[in-house]
Amino acid sequence: MTLQPARDIDFEQISDWIKDQQACTRWSGLKECFPFVNKDLPSLLQKPGAVSLVLSNEQDKPLGFAQYWPRDEQRTHLGRIIVNPDQRGLGIGKILCEQLITAASEATGTPIISLRVYRDNHTAYQLYQRLGFEVREDDSSPEVLAMEKRLAV
Repeated sequence: MTLQPARDIDFEQISDWIKDQQACTRWSGLKECFPFVNKDLPSLLQKPGAVSLVLSNEQDKPLGFAQYWPRDEQRTHLGRIIVNPDQRGLGIGKILCEQLITAASEATGTPIISLRVYRDNHTAYQLYQRLGFEVREDDSSPEVLAMEKRLAV
């Protein structure tokens, strides 16, 4: 499996993973855009400094998608992490996140990686804990946990 920059053809497939407004909002934070036109997804997901990446299999089919972007001078934020619904439960999320953390760290050099996870998304929360992320309650909300991982520098 390879993490590579997202291409237009990848976005077409990724858009099929989002089935309703709630899924769209929880994944991307985009509240007013569902349903969206597949070709518009790259521009809808644009953030200053964001890098969009896809984890692909040997047949070049996207298995997962994620972004990272600078949050501040100390932190790079991971966001919009999603695994193809047909591939969930197979360890793809772990591989995606491990490669994403490495890519973000190498590209930015910041000592902290941050992310957010819905409190009711127990599977993702447990994965992030296993990857070394710790909860930051001071930056969390009643619905969403803020988590950070300090990197060895």
